[in-house]
Amino acid sequence: MTQQAIGKYRWTICALIFFATTVNYLDRAVISLLKKTLSGEFNWSESDYSNIVICFQVCYAIGMMGAGSLIDRLGSKIGYALATTLWSIAAIGHALVSNTFGFFVARGFLGITEAGNFPAAIKTTAEWFPKKERAFATGIFNSGSNIGAIVAPLTVPFIASQWGWKWAFILTGAIGFIWLILWFYFYEIPAKHKKLSAAEYEFIHSDVDEGTQQADNSEKLSWGKLLTFRQTWAFAVGKFLTDPIWWFYLFWLPDFLKKEYLLSETAVALPLALAYTIATVGSIFGGWLPMYFMKNGWNVFRSRKTAMLIYAFCALPVLSAQYFGHLNMWMAVIIVGFAMAAHQAWSANIFTTVSDMFPKKSTASVTGIGGMFGAIGGIIIAKAAGFLFDAYRAGGIAQSWVAARANGLGEYVNTILATKFYDKHDQLINLNQKDLGSVAKEVVDKLKAIDPIAFDRLKELQTPIVKASLSQSYLIMFCICGSAYLLGWLIMHFLVPKMKSIN
Repeated sequence: MTQQAIGKYRWTICALIFFATTVNYLDRAVISLLKKTLSGEFNWSESDYSNIVICFQVCYAIGMMGAGSLIDRLGSKIGYALATTLWSIAAIGHALVSNTFGFFVARGFLGITEAGNFPAAIKTTAEWFPKKERAFATGIFNSGSNIGAIVAPLTVPFIASQWGWKWAFILTGAIGFIWLILWFYFYEIPAKHKKLSAAEYEFIHSDVDEGTQQADNSEKLSWGKLLTFRQTWAFAVGKFLTDPIWWFYLFWLPDFLKKEYLLSETAVALPLALAYTIATVGSIFGGWLPMYFMKNGWNVFRSRKTAMLIYAFCALPVLSAQYFGHLNMWMAVIIVGFAMAAHQAWSANIFTTVSDMFPKKSTASVTGIGGMFGAIGGIIIAKAAGFLFDAYRAGGIAQSWVAARANGLGEYVNTILATKFYDKHDQLINLNQKDLGSVAKEVVDKLKAIDPIAFDRLKELQTPIVKASLSQSYLIMFCICGSAYLLGWLIMHFLVPKMKSIN
């Protein structure tokens, strides 16, 4: 039967999920692009920023504990709408805070509410697509995370520079309400949708192993029951090991580009846009490849697992990003973008393993369990990154004091280290932990007032030393990023050597 004869309304639904995922990632990416501005405004260290990221991830994990089962109970239409409404309010709420504690509250609320996106998206995909198309549909809607991350650097720095950082949160958060109008206008479950043809309805429900699942909607699988299946743990472990890598790219890639290549807030937009554009291609290709295998006679299990192994190997070149980046920044951007594409391809397929192995009535719950484990992994990597970067930054600063004294700046160094400096929020600035390039303007003015020539010489000397030290810490993180997928694939294969469905 041709695509024309079947109908294609399901792709309209896929477009709606894509739009929601774009908004979801746009809202969470704003803070990473305003990191330098907010760090200066509120005197954040690397650990302060990582703790705010961790707050989001802790609440995201908590949200995942209930989001999946809630969406399974409410249904995809109401559940998705509720999640989007709440996270849009949370995103706008960032503009109302005036201190660091307020950011913890706003990020926490955003984390809890944004947890609803992927359980709702996977449930909707399972309801609207047969198994052979689910990875491709997932790859398409999951590419919305890249589009959101592309739109963010192209808009957020401009909005912040023109109207202030608060408007960056307000305008991006308001987009979710536009999506809500479209959602209620176009969406309904297949069984109730008036625009869905009988042929397309039959195609959506054409999987031969789902007949009993459709008939047994009354029985719900509890978390306790789901956790007894090896399939659940395979998905959860895979998410625990690989989700943190995407979190790291999302929250630290802008900072890496600024520190490694000394880019400004606006200059980082194009490199980020290129990296996420490459990731978008990876997401769509990642969903297409197993579908291609299936059309050539491979079963679902072999197609999915082979594709995921290929993507795991494609993540490895990120280990060389800094080596080639020393030759040319754009080479590093392309290599990191390729690794991000590998992640998105992997993500499109690991999400689809849920609907491969579990009945539709439980897909949101299992997705929530895996999402919770992924968020826990994200918490660990955020804390580790903050600690690692602070330690290497402090080491670089300490080296700069030694170099400065050796270059005749010892008196100036002793003076500024013996003097107490406060920012506009009356927070004490520790110059042993914060380099001269990242302190607030009012502190820079005080440092220059002591001796402007010495300040300029010291900053010129300190910048490359701290940059080199931080570069080493990013190399460690890239090694973790490159190896996580192969480890995840091996553990998943050990837990579920054959992808047996749960009925």
